[in-house]
Amino acid sequence: MNRKRSDVSFSLDSYLVREEPFYRPARNEVSLYEHAYVHRLPLVLKGPTGCGKTRFIEYMAWRLNKPLITIACNEDMTASDLVGRYLLDASGTAWHDGPLTLAVRHGAICYLDEVVEARQDTTVIIHPLTDSRRILPLDKKGEVVHAHPDFQLVVSYNPGYQSRSKDMKASTRQRFAALEFHYPEAAVEAQIVAREAGVCLETAVCLVGVASRSRTLKNQGLDEGISTRMLIYAGMLIASGISPADSCAMTMTHALTDDPQMALALHGFIAAYFDDSVVEQGCCVGVQA
Repeated sequence: MNRKRSDVSFSLDSYLVREEPFYRPARNEVSLYEHAYVHRLPLVLKGPTGCGKTRFIEYMAWRLNKPLITIACNEDMTASDLVGRYLLDASGTAWHDGPLTLAVRHGAICYLDEVVEARQDTTVIIHPLTDSRRILPLDKKGEVVHAHPDFQLVVSYNPGYQSRSKDMKASTRQRFAALEFHYPEAAVEAQIVAREAGVCLETAVCLVGVASRSRTLKNQGLDEGISTRMLIYAGMLIASGISPADSCAMTMTHALTDDPQMALALHGFIAAYFDDSVVEQGCCVGVQA
């Protein structure tokens, strides 16, 4: 459907988060974000993969009742992918706003996930949006879009995983306020895993124990330790009746490494925490914490 982007009736209702995402605050990040949003500060979420950054921004969009437009950044993404381009349609050539322009025009939260994966010559277009100007120049269209009062730009990246060549430029970094995320403390992480995966708390505690030991191997053979997301995947398989050993091997060991020695170490962590007799007793099967 060809929609004129100048149409004031255009709505971002389809980008609203309708149902409350489950999010367990680790510290005071919810309050800090709310204060940042009051001032529409551009914000960067920093933290390891799978620690809850994306779930957090989904939760905040729901909490604030604001539309959320998410863009997964990659090295092939161009500026036109963000701001828009001219395309042929039945009426000829027409301009089509990209997702960033839609957010700027109509007042959504725009979330650039793993922003440093995009080429730096692409992400430089966000600079005018992240200072007092709050504008988005559309050079190909000859238009300058002034940001809607509700617009906010949020980006995320993993500073511990990126190579120096893909780190965020200082000229970009200094335009953002930042929230730093870590994996939750063990007790909180176990509650999250139990709730999201549908396993008993005892099983979740064991999964978190495996993850905690794997995280000590970061930069000692592993680029990253086992994430909270991986624990939830493992828990889901356990809840469906797969043995802890097979579930953990599938979602953790084989997903994290191809190195036989490192895989052996991870198998050792799993064996240290799990006893298949727990599954036989029915503790792990489909139990909501």
